[in-house]
Amino acid sequence: MHRRRLDNRNSSTSTVIRGGGSNMLRFYTDDAPGLKISPTMVLVMSFCFIGFTTLHVFDKLYRSKSGGVV
Repeated sequence: MHRRRLDNRNSSTSTVIRGGGSNMLRFYTDDAPGLKISPTMVLVMSFCFIGFTTLHVFDKLYRSKSGGVV
């Protein structure tokens, strides 16, 4: 089995990485500007948002069926 030799001249990913500073890959590096939070924290915040939104909808439905007096 032959191993392919990767040539930097023919590799499209090397040109993307070495391209200008305003490419999409810059958002995912450590030196990118902005808020740095872990993927776990993003998942926790997403579940909290979904939970609060669900509770809000259920509360609106409950109040509309009970006549609005709570």
